[in-house]
Amino acid sequence: MATRFSKETYLYWYELMQLIRQFELKAEEMYKMAGKIRGFFHAYVGQEAIAAGCMTATRPDDPFITAYRDHGFALAKGTSANACMAELYGKATGCAKGKGGSMHFFDVKNKFFGGHGIVGAQIGTGAGLAFAEKYRGTDNVVLAFFGDGAARQGMLHETFNMAMTWKLPVIFICENNNYAMGTSVERTSNVLDIYKLADAYEMPADKVDGMTPEAVHEAIARAVKRGREGDGPTLLELKTYRYKGHSVSDPQKYRTKEEVESYRAKDPIAMVLKTIQDNKFATDEEIKAIDDRINAVVEESVKFAEESPWPDESEVLKDVYIDQNYPFIVD
Repeated sequence: MATRFSKETYLYWYELMQLIRQFELKAEEMYKMAGKIRGFFHAYVGQEAIAAGCMTATRPDDPFITAYRDHGFALAKGTSANACMAELYGKATGCAKGKGGSMHFFDVKNKFFGGHGIVGAQIGTGAGLAFAEKYRGTDNVVLAFFGDGAARQGMLHETFNMAMTWKLPVIFICENNNYAMGTSVERTSNVLDIYKLADAYEMPADKVDGMTPEAVHEAIARAVKRGREGDGPTLLELKTYRYKGHSVSDPQKYRTKEEVESYRAKDPIAMVLKTIQDNKFATDEEIKAIDDRINAVVEESVKFAEESPWPDESEVLKDVYIDQNYPFIVD
């Protein structure tokens, strides 16, 4: 069966999505059963195709910024599973020194700028990152992710206006998983197709199947090309679904088990695996080797977090204000 993408791409997608899935499941286990993780916890289970498709359509220097469902993007951008799990544990070896926790992952080296707990805040900050890239004369493009609930924030409209006026190299990506905290899109807006919000600003926009990395890659690649060429921002509404609740405390009474199962039937990892198998891109033994490798990485991350030290008390007031020599600031 012919495919639009290479064997290497499909194997990369499979391994990345499996890493995100297994990391999230293990972290949730440590939260619920072991009580090792505290505070809020928002799993990315079900939405992995978005992270996968975005990675193959961008370059390592393209900054990503998102909301509090952030573990998957941190892993995709190159933050180690050890640093991610340690951050969930609140340990000093975490990607934010144990100060951010689940909702505020951060990794400057890998151009991952959060993890933001304030709904919609990252939309404006994402445009700010894009302004910095344009000011510095790079051709990097910023990917700013937000949920369907954040699409109701005034920050979105103010940012869209500025981004189009200044032709900023940013892709605004709405991960529409049908529900905000627990309220459906239908109950919060007369505009059910979120991508149409871009029309008011004459911003290019599209609605995309966010359950397949193929569709995500192609849409992101088009938007990235536009941004790199100086033509400004794009809004993409990626239709996706989270299998877990909004957070671990969510009883999910607002949706049926049948609805969840209907989405599980088109699970992005299973679909990519089927393509790999149908095209004989990998043997069963090779797939098992990938799975075993991922499981080992995830188990090691728990061991690493368990054995890592707590932050020292002297750290409590550090990193509150930005250093004037911060590497992302313009020289």
